[in-house]
Amino acid sequence: MNIRPTPYDHPDAVKLDDAVQAEYAVRYGDEGDVTPLDAGMFVPPRGLYLLAYHPEGHPLATGGWRTQDANDHGYADGDAELKRMYVIPEARGLGLARRILAALEADARAAGRTRMVLETGTAQPEAIALYASSGYAPCPKFGHYRDHPESRCYAKSLA
Repeated sequence: MNIRPTPYDHPDAVKLDDAVQAEYAVRYGDEGDVTPLDAGMFVPPRGLYLLAYHPEGHPLATGGWRTQDANDHGYADGDAELKRMYVIPEARGLGLARRILAALEADARAAGRTRMVLETGTAQPEAIALYASSGYAPCPKFGHYRDHPESRCYAKSLA
């Protein structure tokens, strides 16, 4: 599999974002994740967006990080926030999410970020299992869904 930096507004990234939004809508019975995002948030060195491609050229998985610092949404100085981790159903179980996660952590660390944070939810037990097995621990809630009862927030030191 080929994992490469890709703009957040690239057609392949948009295609996978639409797919993850549809999955969120089914799992949570709502319109999906409405956290405000734009392509500029994922431009190095303040972020990165990755896509994993099949050798035949079609996109299989995605994930990104964006810079966050202390604010009234619960972030802390030095935070890198993980966003849009997604693997298409046909490619699950191949280790793509773990590979993308490791690459995003390494990039955020190289950019001087000290902690990776993420928000997921109770309807995504496989995501929770991935993060727990990758060294993430529950942390105080932050971000757009911090007051939502199904929201779960995790953090990992990048130091």
